[in-house]
Amino acid sequence: MALFVKPSPWPSSSPITDSATLGILIRSLRARYSLPKRSKQHHPRSPSSSWSAAAASIGRVEESHRRWRRGRVDVVIGARGAAAEEEEEAGEGGESVGAVVRVVAVVGAGSVSPLKRASWEEVMLHTAKRLRWVEEGFEMLVFTDNSCRSDGEMTQNLLKKLQLADVLVVVSVNNSESVKWIQIHSRNIPNIICFESSSSLTNKLGGYLISDEMRGNIFSGITNISGSMNAKGRTEVIQTVAEAWDRHNSDDIRFCILVIINGYIRPVSVLNNLRSKGFSTLSCMAKNCGPQILNCLLDPNCRKALQCLNQCSPVDQVCNYRCIASYESPALEAFSLCVLQKHNCLQLDAKIPDRPYVPPMVKFQGSELCHESAEDLFVGWLGELDWSWRVVAGQNPAYDQFPCQYQLFYRGKARGSFWYEPVFQVRTLDGRIVWRRRKYRVKRGTAPGTFSFSVLDNGVVSNEYWTIVDVADDLSWGLFHYHGAARVAGQSYTGAVLVSPDGKYPREVERPGLASALEKCGIKVWELFEVDNCSCQGAPLGLPEGSSFHQKIRIGDRKLSSI
Repeated sequence: MALFVKPSPWPSSSPITDSATLGILIRSLRARYSLPKRSKQHHPRSPSSSWSAAAASIGRVEESHRRWRRGRVDVVIGARGAAAEEEEEAGEGGESVGAVVRVVAVVGAGSVSPLKRASWEEVMLHTAKRLRWVEEGFEMLVFTDNSCRSDGEMTQNLLKKLQLADVLVVVSVNNSESVKWIQIHSRNIPNIICFESSSSLTNKLGGYLISDEMRGNIFSGITNISGSMNAKGRTEVIQTVAEAWDRHNSDDIRFCILVIINGYIRPVSVLNNLRSKGFSTLSCMAKNCGPQILNCLLDPNCRKALQCLNQCSPVDQVCNYRCIASYESPALEAFSLCVLQKHNCLQLDAKIPDRPYVPPMVKFQGSELCHESAEDLFVGWLGELDWSWRVVAGQNPAYDQFPCQYQLFYRGKARGSFWYEPVFQVRTLDGRIVWRRRKYRVKRGTAPGTFSFSVLDNGVVSNEYWTIVDVADDLSWGLFHYHGAARVAGQSYTGAVLVSPDGKYPREVERPGLASALEKCGIKVWELFEVDNCSCQGAPLGLPEGSSFHQKIRIGDRKLSSI
């Protein structure tokens, strides 16, 4: 879908922020490209283009693009903990990747989450399922705090699980009896994180107590961290987890747990890919992309994009992508194309996720779905309307909720070619409203209703696998699921979009069918983000000359009165 997925925690220091390394990079660029030394007369209209400002910006380039290009799956290098770092250096003596990680979650009985008022018990049970999509060895058991206030079988079961737990997550537990019980029986658990719960509960990371002040629902500031070993890393983990939790969506709830596992138990496969390569990254950038780096720093929009990215919370994916969408420029695309796509200076290799498995629909209007009719379902209302579909809601919290999303699917002039062009609105950080448009090449998958998508988005290629999960016989709504990865950006992602011809939710009578389609994707209704489809005038919806639409399905007699 969108290239930039789920921003992630990032260490406060970057491999190219120290002055010595900056000096090496600057001297290398000067020597290789005959660059002028700093001069007050050089680029007089742009003070920030002086070498001192350029050096400071270059020092942020790698960190900015990691934040921008990586999803929540990024890793806190400084927060892995001394034990984890020693384990990597020694190469033995610790738990191997793939070892079972045991997480126990205790939630307040009857407590309600901010996710469309779904119960916290339901949310955490769903999170347990989604953790196993990342790695089968991530086991999370969920209990209500009723188990803390009885002597029954459930209480004994909870006690046994706590004795083996690597992580305890406490959510919305405020009952004094439950709090006291948890305090007594969690003393030996090395990692404890508490949300929206009594301030009497203790938080720990890597066995070290964390003293915190509560701000409303989650941590606001760290007042003291017991022990000196890697205190900075623990602070970064807590800040990362707090910011992610504050987004209140299912992806970030899962991410909070993954960050703790990766930091203090063992590497998480989807995070471990994103560790810094240090000087080799710097050397690659200096050797291959000097002009692109400098052009970016001297280009107002490209420079603003980097500065904007540095101001975003690393876990705030909406902020990160808004920076890119607000300040897109040829210089920014050239920078990314060189550093990431052409030379893979970060040495990353993300894979398209294979979970959850989502089956495609097999019949439409009573007939077996074939490749041609599946393409026609994507084409949707195009021809009768100026667009194929409008997005009603999406599951991906960063990219499926941009305002005024139009989908354009069409057959190209070349034989067998098929294209997808999403058009969406961006409310930029400087107050403008602009339209953005991407262009995906689409190829048929093995089974009808499955497709491979590819796009060059701001200099980086994303490859995606799409599935038509369901489309109503009258084309009043559809649900499309996708798995994707930007390989050289080190990010993988999943999502789904609910579409309709007018951008409105399906009628009440259609809701059971929608619920069934969402269940096939492993998505709950409360995970969806609704798209703002007001004030959508002026969308650039034209198509290339020679485009064609449907081959098998007739749309003309299926107009809806609401359009």
